[in-house]
Amino acid sequence: MVLLFCITGMPGSGKSVISETAKSLGMKVVVMGDIIREEAEARGIKKTPASLGELMLSLRKEEGNDIVAKRCLSKISGAKFAVIEGVRSLEELNYFKRNAKVVLLAVHASPNTRFQRLLKRGRPDDPKDLKTFEERDMRELHVGIGSVIALADKVFINEGTIEELIKSVREFFEREIRGGQSVSPG
Repeated sequence: MVLLFCITGMPGSGKSVISETAKSLGMKVVVMGDIIREEAEARGIKKTPASLGELMLSLRKEEGNDIVAKRCLSKISGAKFAVIEGVRSLEELNYFKRNAKVVLLAVHASPNTRFQRLLKRGRPDDPKDLKTFEERDMRELHVGIGSVIALADKVFINEGTIEELIKSVREFFEREIRGGQSVSPG
């Protein structure tokens, strides 16, 4: 059974730093947001924060709250270790737990820190103003991300430099993978 490191956190908290660090260690990484962006592309939907948020909600309504999780898991078959970036709901988390050994990682940063990072990041679907940022946060919280964050096996606080987070994450993964000592309660 695959050991799955599921990453959760609000937009701009540092999830991609964790997944990129995992990738640098040779781990397979699947980004849940990419599933939504791929679906938007397939449907010819412009990638804005609002349109992707609406698509995320409509996909869950059409095909179930664990639809994105199902699509992610199909991309990691055969891997011994894998990372899923962007778990947002208890349904997604529970789907992964039914199909893999899961270690849930949360990354936290303050709203101001996250907003500043998103302004600098510049992905097409990143908010350009505080109102859009707050609306996106509320959509994420509505889906249930707060409950997922609360259940994390390990929490990384990301208010410092990117180098500090990378160092902490690298040490964590090296301990988990090489030492086999999982922080997972299961």
